Amino acid sequence: MKTKIWLSSPHMGGSEESFIKSAFETNWVAPLGPNVDGFENDLENYFENDVYVGVLSSGTAAIHLALLLLGVKEGDEVLCQSMTFSASANPIVYLKAKPIFIDSEIETWNICPYYLEKAIKDRIAKGKKPKAIIAVHLYGMPFKVDEILSIANKYEIPIIEDSAEALGSKYKNKKCGTFGEMGILSFNGNKIITTSGGGAFVSKNKSFVEKALFFATQAREKTIHYEHKEVGFNYRMSNICAGIGRGQIQVLDKHVSLRREINNFYKELFENIKGISVFKEPDSNFFSNHWLSCILIDSTISKLNSLEKLRIMFDNENIETRPLWKPMHLQPVFSNSLYFGENISEKIFNCGICLPSGSNMTEIEKDRIKQVILNV
Repeated sequence: MKTKIWLSSPHMGGSEESFIKSAFETNWVAPLGPNVDGFENDLENYFENDVYVGVLSSGTAAIHLALLLLGVKEGDEVLCQSMTFSASANPIVYLKAKPIFIDSEIETWNICPYYLEKAIKDRIAKGKKPKAIIAVHLYGMPFKVDEILSIANKYEIPIIEDSAEALGSKYKNKKCGTFGEMGILSFNGNKIITTSGGGAFVSKNKSFVEKALFFATQAREKTIHYEHKEVGFNYRMSNICAGIGRGQIQVLDKHVSLRREINNFYKELFENIKGISVFKEPDSNFFSNHWLSCILIDSTISKLNSLEKLRIMFDNENIETRPLWKPMHLQPVFSNSLYFGENISEKIFNCGICLPSGSNMTEIEKDRIKQVILNV
């Protein structure tokens, strides 16, 4: 049987083991230690000291803490991009607040400025001004930052910037994760760099990061004994995982470059194939890390009229592909949630697929992928 080509598998840089070994040698096998401090410093330096960073057990934890710090509570409403992974929306429900989902626009597949403002006006008119906006950089593609920030500032609603898929992406040469009131990162095993599992809380406001880390360590007060005045969480990253992160961030720029090369590979592959388009930046203001390369298929003009047919063909060659994120407003768990939009996100979901995009993809694997497409 042919070896598996994964959608996005971990790609080690070579130095991760030395940081992990150091943790074992010094017995820092805990949710604190030199690697945790070092990884936070590495990330702050990567963002060019524009922000403060606290590393956590997951990106989901970071969103939960961000909502908590913004005072979101039971009955409040939070605006959330509909086309995203469920981890963007689930923390809203953790706090017994209500998600209100917003459609995508076709250029970046991200939160639509028109329907975002329409939703805000509607909720304010009904006496329910939203407490926050969760905007996502989907598949590494920056959302329309200027337009979304302008709306958020106009109505004084803070943005939680979900950059789980966008570490290394930029808008107007500024790194994603630094535009919102708070940003979040993910280092899950399939991300552009990984700590096996983990995430980060990012903000220009130092007090936000300090408060987030306070809640992430069970809200323990600074006393000799264990004193708790608030409910906290066990959300800190371990020193072992942070050691992996310290090695990974050394190859982040290389991984971004390799993923962008893979996206160019797909652009060239589909260039002369009618009815298939590769997801790409709208213009030079956008710089995507192309965490995952995706295609849309127009079944009215493409010889390939079935996404499932393509998926099965890849699967028969032991090549992993995956449908795009199913919009949250179509998910059974959120069937009672409000939604503002048309059907852009639904159309994208119904005619799109994610293709293998790992930065460790070989030329032989590219040839196998190419052969499947040519066979179609």
